[in-house]
Amino acid sequence: MNTENETKKPPRIQSKLVPILREGVDIVKMVLYKELKSYLSARYSDRGTQFAQRLAGAILNDLFGIENLMEPFAGFKREHQALITAELRALPDRFENLRIPLTDALRVQFLCDSRDGIDSESILVRANELGILMMDRDIPLPRFFMNLVRKLGVAHEILDPEAVMAIPEDDGGAGFN
Repeated sequence: MNTENETKKPPRIQSKLVPILREGVDIVKMVLYKELKSYLSARYSDRGTQFAQRLAGAILNDLFGIENLMEPFAGFKREHQALITAELRALPDRFENLRIPLTDALRVQFLCDSRDGIDSESILVRANELGILMMDRDIPLPRFFMNLVRKLGVAHEILDPEAVMAIPEDDGGAGFN
């Protein structure tokens, strides 16, 4: 990940955009969770619904760098780490249709984290190593990311088709300083 573009300091996002963009990232996470839960419920039907739900949550958390220290989730992760990793490695093939939104969400999360003083580059590196991150895809502008999120959320019945996720108008469509 040592390309010329990656070594430059990431563009700064206007502060009022950060919460809106994070909501967009959360919608992509909800879509992935919903798809994972459905897939894993069928794949591991003998282990029950709760197992599929916890596994889906653990995969999602692992991908986005979220550490859930609460029990029983932390114990579930410890006990099933090999399975979580195997399912993460299979994600690009099983959910090819989500690679673009996942790539964009991971990058937007990185930019928001950077704005907030959080170094989450390791999450991008890992997503790239897993084959999830599409390196040839441009970093999305906020307006384009939110349009993608709207379409995805409506298609997966997470967002009401009439719902509006506003981007402040003074961003000039870009949102980067």
